[in-house]
Amino acid sequence: MRARSWLAGLASLGVRTLGTGSNSINCPSKMPKALQKVRTLGHGPLDTPDPFLFCVYHKDNYPAGNSKMEVTERVGNGNDFNPDAEYRMYHGGRVPGFPQHPHRGFETITATLEGLCDHTDSLGNAGRFGDGDLMWMTAGKGIVHGEMFPLVEQEKRNKLRFFQIWINLPKKSKMVEPDFEMQWAEEVKVWQSADEKARVIVWAGEFDGVKSGGTPPKNSWANEKDGNVGVYHISLDNGGVVEIPATKGPKMNRYIYLVEGQTVEVDGTVVKKDSNRVVLCEVDPALPITLKGISSTPSEFLVLEGRPIEEPVAQHGPFVMNSQDEIAKAFQDYQQTKFGGWPWKE
Repeated sequence: MRARSWLAGLASLGVRTLGTGSNSINCPSKMPKALQKVRTLGHGPLDTPDPFLFCVYHKDNYPAGNSKMEVTERVGNGNDFNPDAEYRMYHGGRVPGFPQHPHRGFETITATLEGLCDHTDSLGNAGRFGDGDLMWMTAGKGIVHGEMFPLVEQEKRNKLRFFQIWINLPKKSKMVEPDFEMQWAEEVKVWQSADEKARVIVWAGEFDGVKSGGTPPKNSWANEKDGNVGVYHISLDNGGVVEIPATKGPKMNRYIYLVEGQTVEVDGTVVKKDSNRVVLCEVDPALPITLKGISSTPSEFLVLEGRPIEEPVAQHGPFVMNSQDEIAKAFQDYQQTKFGGWPWKE
């Protein structure tokens, strides 16, 4: 009764409410509303709008590691993606992560919140980053890399949270030289509300006058004129409010993902998250939208926006091109050249 009365009270104030029984709910309104639809997504990669190809929210609570930064509780089987487990080994054995694998034709953004990632690649680059760092990689004509998650803590659990985001490249840029840009945690820019109840990490683009602390790789779609790529992480405490302005440009896409929290208000609608699955808010990017924390549990969102590339997409595993013939050529090139080979000991 209390829950029903609370929701009824919100409705009497003009606040729309969405229960948790439906996976997809349309949000019609007489007045123009930015929020169009709310969907609870399945496990695995999140739905993404053009120019984005792929997004995964990684959240793992690894056990303490041994002297080799390995797990001691179990060994991965090479394909460990159980969404209900406390942690996943992914394609790793003793060390979780993604051992060497190729890419061609797109870009990756690895945006970390907590935990560490060890990067190695076929160009001879290697390094450890995490705990708020961001790596932006243009695969271009081809690169092989590995991303492993070392368990450096031996006396306590190793927590890991990050987003892996793929952004497409237009046909003219799919065969450019591979490239990297790093944003170290101290360089990453953050917007904060006056009451300190709302916080926006600006990984790409600009939010309310706060520009990203780094520059995307030179051939990135984010560097195209009017590409307007934005990647933001929003945190809201109870009572915290963020207004996301309308996007720039006549043709844009924007998705907003509720990744943490229980109950929030999105564009005047109460949205509830009652599982470990992500809730997608599909919105009209031409309209501003307001997010408000209305729960004692802090909430977190990911926002992806940008001008669509609007080209054919042919994808097979780690290769993204414009045609199946180009995909076949990517496999042939990789088999023949290994995209430069692998200079590291296994």
